[in-house]
Amino acid sequence: MSTTEFKFLRDLPSRHLLGTGTPMCGGCGGLETLHQIYDLIGAKSVIVNAAGCMTLLAVYPFTPFRGSWLYTAMASAPAGAQGVRDALDILKKKGEISPDEDLEVLVLTGDGSAYGMGLSATSAAMDRDLDFLYLCYDNEGYGNTGQQYSAATPHGARTATSKGSHGYPGYKKDLFAIWTAHKPSYVATVVGAEPLDLARKVEKARSLQGPRLIISLAPCPTGWDYEPAETVAIGKLAVQTGIWPLREYVDGKVVHTKIPHPRLPVEEYLVRQGRFHHLFTPEKNEKLLAEIQARVDRYWQEAESEP
Repeated sequence: MSTTEFKFLRDLPSRHLLGTGTPMCGGCGGLETLHQIYDLIGAKSVIVNAAGCMTLLAVYPFTPFRGSWLYTAMASAPAGAQGVRDALDILKKKGEISPDEDLEVLVLTGDGSAYGMGLSATSAAMDRDLDFLYLCYDNEGYGNTGQQYSAATPHGARTATSKGSHGYPGYKKDLFAIWTAHKPSYVATVVGAEPLDLARKVEKARSLQGPRLIISLAPCPTGWDYEPAETVAIGKLAVQTGIWPLREYVDGKVVHTKIPHPRLPVEEYLVRQGRFHHLFTPEKNEKLLAEIQARVDRYWQEAESEP
């Protein structure tokens, strides 16, 4: 990246502000989170966007971001972030841009990339201690191509590629644990329905250097089959039932930032989504519901027993 190219990207006016005139689905939980995070990060940033739902935000050569935007293949966003970060650091070292002109590098991916296709490149970036912030909007499936199951799909959910009477037979991968095993600077889970918790964690992440991950549950009306107006309620229920623990990893420790008490039964979250409709009709699948509840109970029992 030359100084001229950098200044062109920095000064390029945006056709729209974020979310204005964009062809996203109504009630998108991922966009809800991205709105909040971009309000904090602002224009002095480069969004390295892997192929996925948020690709639809941009119509070449314009994007809804006031800063810069780079599109990559689904598996390549961390590698793209490496190139951008290296270029910015070289320009600063040469004195061709000042520290005030530096840009924040944000990787933006869905769960298909973060949990699967891009995991190798992400692991390599963490091994190199790349200074980047990674936002995963987790809608628990390949939402942009019809909600096929992904490594983030929860047990029992029905998707375009798991239509059996018991839904998806696998279990959601623990991306939080995979990242913390690399000993990064910071990892946190958030949801757009809890904006104060989200804002605090983003500001904490921005105060640090090195690899930093924000995983946001992204309720998806089209993929999860519920009315768009229910997105905030669904997000809150994910926290209140304990299915989506709000937690952070920093200084080698995991801390829960909101412990649901009393914790609601998981059924209150599941029953409001069409992807779990088969667990309740034509008759209630007591065995599978009990299994889902037991896994959540076990998680919180272990979390509460930790010093």
